[in-house]
Amino acid sequence: MPQTDLLKTDCSKCAALCCVVLAFDKGKDFAFSKNPGEPCRNLSGHSCSIHDTLTQDGFPGCVAYDCLGAGNRVVQEVFAGRSWRNEPRLMRVMMEAFSGMREVHKRIDLLRAAETLPLEPRDEQARQGFLARLEQKRWSGPELNDFEVGLALEIDLFFHGIRDHLPASFSAGR
Repeated sequence: MPQTDLLKTDCSKCAALCCVVLAFDKGKDFAFSKNPGEPCRNLSGHSCSIHDTLTQDGFPGCVAYDCLGAGNRVVQEVFAGRSWRNEPRLMRVMMEAFSGMREVHKRIDLLRAAETLPLEPRDEQARQGFLARLEQKRWSGPELNDFEVGLALEIDLFFHGIRDHLPASFSAGR
């Protein structure tokens, strides 16, 4: 595992990407509906204006959400601290990068969890290789866009191949 855990969310190093990228529907988890790519009406700069009262104000879905560090990694690593807020032309590419990095981080989370499985030595070696590739890579926006049709597919095929070792509770939505 790297010295700094890539899956640790640090909202102070993000640009409120989840508050822009993600959509939600009015219901028990959200007090109103929001379209993808639309900044949440509770967003003030890069902070939530109701963060301390999210649950009371009807947003337990926001409290439960964890991007697994994808937002802070996109802002700090891919965009070197730059933000769509200061450079509006970055909005689309930051949204795409955030979506791609979420997929990278989901795979890291799954590969780490698979460490507890009784894998054959060759499968354990493959698991470690995939994990090292994901954790050690410095991603660019275009590489994140290509992730799902390349390396993500390889990893998904790996999990399909070891499915006999997976407990029923182990899934991509972990």
